[in-house]
Amino acid sequence: MGPMGTLICWENYMPLARAALYQKGVAIYLAPNTNGNPEWQATVEHIAIEGRCFVVNCAPHLLRDDYPADLLASPEVALLPEVVYRGGSSVVDPFGHPVPGGEPLWDTDGILYATLDMQQVPASKWEFDPVGHYARPDAVRLEVNDI
Repeated sequence: MGPMGTLICWENYMPLARAALYQKGVAIYLAPNTNGNPEWQATVEHIAIEGRCFVVNCAPHLLRDDYPADLLASPEVALLPEVVYRGGSSVVDPFGHPVPGGEPLWDTDGILYATLDMQQVPASKWEFDPVGHYARPDAVRLEVNDI
């Protein structure tokens, strides 16, 4: 299958954090977030292309009515829009394309089921490998602190 790794929400916008995952050989990159907008899908596609990995984008679909009625923050919840998060979960291949069954899921509850062809990960690196043949170790070095 290959190594899995994750960054959470806006950590996915941090290039050096992504590079650390690529350096560790991530094959399945989990990207949980609350960015329920189409622009986030472009980021997910970019990460997949950049890292030559599958990206599993986990985004909630949440309605105001999903909050418990007895929540202490009920007045604040009442001010939220009816649709708090639109969802947008998806699964993208190392070439930046949604895999069959992994197309973005908008405005509904659901679970995505997708079969990943893990041979796409090494195959995609023949074209571009951000930490391999195309890494430019003569110009750039990333040191990761594994704590």
